[in-house]
Amino acid sequence: MQRRSFVPGTALATVAALAATLTACTGDSGSAGGSADTKGGGAAATSASAEPGKYKTLPEPCGLPSKGILRRLLPPGGTESPQDADKVYAGTADITYDTDRRVGCRWKREAPDGTRHLTLDFERVVSYDPAVSDDDKAQNVYGKKELAAQLPAGGNSASPTPSSSSGKDDKDDKDGQPGQNTPDDQGTQNDSPDSDQAAGKAAAGGKASPASSAPPASPSGSPSDTPGSDIAPRVLDGLADAAFLNDKLVTADSGVHRDVTIVFRSSNVIVTLSYDQWSADKTTLPDSRDLQEKAQALAQELADRFNE
Repeated sequence: MQRRSFVPGTALATVAALAATLTACTGDSGSAGGSADTKGGGAAATSASAEPGKYKTLPEPCGLPSKGILRRLLPPGGTESPQDADKVYAGTADITYDTDRRVGCRWKREAPDGTRHLTLDFERVVSYDPAVSDDDKAQNVYGKKELAAQLPAGGNSASPTPSSSSGKDDKDDKDGQPGQNTPDDQGTQNDSPDSDQAAGKAAAGGKASPASSAPPASPSGSPSDTPGSDIAPRVLDGLADAAFLNDKLVTADSGVHRDVTIVFRSSNVIVTLSYDQWSADKTTLPDSRDLQEKAQALAQELADRFNE
């Protein structure tokens, strides 16, 4: 039987080529793994990631307002027992699936001058884009809420902060919690190019187009919605990092109710406060100034608590 010739040089060359190939594959795998998650921890990832938000958790919402401010917003009834009053002021916590991302509480008080409702919603915004900080992402979410409120022209409303985050991040920030993201969902549906342009002009002090300069008419023609009034829907200066107030009077078959909403941002947390009063007597309208002053007092207390 004829033997095959063995050439040592050829074998060595083959082994060297195979080793080089394995080394190249290992290098590619390591570089791909390092770029897959820029928040994984390494020096390069740390330097490339934007600054995280101030808040890592959320407070318990039902226990945050003081008893004194709750008594102002929800005045006790005439024949109410102390036990019933304590039950009202304890509030009812919203059902949530991640208390580090979203929590809420609601109160209800029935009184001779009309039923009153108070609702708090706290949302902690987290950016999953390493190039966008949590604060910038929160400002973008806040800006959409302000834009959706359609504040009267001249109210110094601010458009959302430009962000390089993807649509996936927006979906993640809604937490997938049913029944808790309605304000966000409504806000994103109103982000048309015309509204963005009008908000940008208002923020820059310019004049908006005639169509955008007219304030939205409330269902009842409430005088509080008149531009220039000190109780009109407006941006609130001096409250947290950014804030606005909305006021609507709504007439229904069962009566009339006034809804006051305050939204403010403190770092990467967005607080939504809703306060309303119902009246079965349509000739007696809930007082706008009274409701706004009480809602603002609570909003300022909450903002101070976040800064402690």
